[in-house]
Amino acid sequence: MPGTSDRLDPLTSFNFIVDIQGMRAGFSEVSGLSSESDVIEYREGNEDIRMRKLPGKNKYANIVLKRGFTTNGKDFRDWRKTVEQGKTQRLSGTITLLNEARQPAMVWQFFEGWPMKWVGPSLNAKNNEIAIEEINLAVERVELE
Repeated sequence: MPGTSDRLDPLTSFNFIVDIQGMRAGFSEVSGLSSESDVIEYREGNEDIRMRKLPGKNKYANIVLKRGFTTNGKDFRDWRKTVEQGKTQRLSGTITLLNEARQPAMVWQFFEGWPMKWVGPSLNAKNNEIAIEEINLAVERVELE
């Protein structure tokens, strides 16, 4: 009978670090770590009614980062401003999922990212919630190391 030390528990999703070329920040949520390929359907004239499905262009989703809004966390807002001024600065970075000992367990690396959207906090005097800002990064490629 296998012991509990042989068991591999899934990693928890709340323990991660985002690092973008020197801008290291804590975020409450990261999403969009995905890739997909277009499907090209192809059929030769001498084949029956079956279509072949070939891989086409690879596409990567926008990475969405959310964090508590602070007055001193202007780094990402300043990065977004470069795009608005027509001086887009493309940066690469990593998103590291940590294990329970806070050691790197998995690392996603993204390339040529730039902030295509920034969303400020929703303000409502009736709520008792943290003000959250969101930054959406357009990336050209994502790799799981």
